[in-house]
Amino acid sequence: MSKKESPTKTIVVALLLSLICSVVVSTAAIKLKPIQQKNQALDKKRNILVAAGMIESGSSASVEELFQQVESKHVDLATGEFVNVPPNFDQRKAAKNPNSNVALTAEQDLGGIGSRAQVANVYLVKKDGQLDSIIFPIHGKGLFSTLYGFIALDKDLKTVKGIKYYEHGETPGLGGEVENSTWLAKWPGKQALDANGEPVLTLVKSVPSNDTQVDALSGATWTTNGVQNMIHFWLGDNGFGPFLDRVRAGDI
Repeated sequence: MSKKESPTKTIVVALLLSLICSVVVSTAAIKLKPIQQKNQALDKKRNILVAAGMIESGSSASVEELFQQVESKHVDLATGEFVNVPPNFDQRKAAKNPNSNVALTAEQDLGGIGSRAQVANVYLVKKDGQLDSIIFPIHGKGLFSTLYGFIALDKDLKTVKGIKYYEHGETPGLGGEVENSTWLAKWPGKQALDANGEPVLTLVKSVPSNDTQVDALSGATWTTNGVQNMIHFWLGDNGFGPFLDRVRAGDI
């Protein structure tokens, strides 16, 4: 070891380098946060548009321009009425807060989520002043994770316009096929609700024999059941059911 080198000098240099790196990383994180938030918001809008069949995944069309056709609202799930919320409202955080959530009984909890927010996002698309479609955020348990997505209903409030999953931790090639465009293409035109507004859509392992059936995910029974159950929950009485009733009655 050189006379100029010592363990103390080595430790000091290491600490200085660590400090400099920490400052650089922290500064970059702060500078990049607005960009990340903007990209997250843009990605959410794209997923909503994809569910509504207004844009294809990977399309270079302007998301912001297309999203101008979408009206974002908030619904009190118990009453089905529109409500105002703070600008920073986050449905996912609200679902975890005892002051803003509703604990679900085992009988109610078809989606395996434990609790849901009292207020939920909903997205309306109108054409010539008339309702054309409604997009609902949905989530529920699969095999290994909670799946998050959007499902869009046509103006008849029964027919699926599209569905899009954007976050999950399911097994690639099995439950992860919820993102497969070929499987997602089988959803438009399917009947999610009957004439009385009751969820009727099922995922079947056999060849679908009617418009209320969709192909199950091959080799992914738990994820398949999760998809079906979360749709029944969110379009049912403990999800957006009261809101859909108000829309059918012409109150909205």
